[in-house]
Amino acid sequence: MQKGMAQSRHVNYEEYGRKLDKRIDVERQRDEEYKEAKQLTSNMDGQLPK
Repeated sequence: MQKGMAQSRHVNYEEYGRKLDKRIDVERQRDEEYKEAKQLTSNMDGQLPK
C-alpha cells in the first residue's frame, strides 16, 4: 500500500497520515479517477452489442 501510494500519488504514507492537506489532495485525486473510470465503463457498456 505504501509503495503504491508513493508511486501513484507521489506522497509517502507517513506524510499522508500526518498532513490533512495532503490527505485531501489524495482523496480528491482518487475521486476524480473513480468518476473518470465510471464514465468510461458506462460508455463502453453502451457500445457493447446485446
